Amino acid sequence: MHVRAERLRLQSEELIEQDAIAYLAFIEAVRSGQGVAGARARTVQVPLEIARAAAEVAELAEQAGTLGNPKLRPDAVVAAMLASAAAEAAAYLVGINVGETTDARWDEARRIAGEASARLRSPGARGSSSGPGRGRARPEGSRRR
Repeated sequence: MHVRAERLRLQSEELIEQDAIAYLAFIEAVRSGQGVAGARARTVQVPLEIARAAAEVAELAEQAGTLGNPKLRPDAVVAAMLASAAAEAAAYLVGINVGETTDARWDEARRIAGEASARLRSPGARGSSSGPGRGRARPEGSRRR
């Protein structure tokens, strides 16, 4: 699990950089009037790859919450929430960047984001304030040290 998480971390860092580069290349292409189609395609492809990676992080977080240390389960749930939000955001960008055209990449991005969100609703991903890893509430007036 650790190796997969590290691979995803490195991949995500690379995708963040690629997304910025794709956006700047698209702006330059629009300004110059050259290579606009290719630059636009990249502004769709990179967020789609981000959605895929985020969905994989959500899957990994669900596994960690189910199979990992029960005291760290709330952290795994939060990781799944953040990964789901990242998948949704990336899917949104795919939709914006494909524009008005029908595009299978937009359908794929929405499907991926939906699957990532569904992981939050699965029994293995549910968390609560009284779940594992959460102590009992402190009496009023007590301080944490």
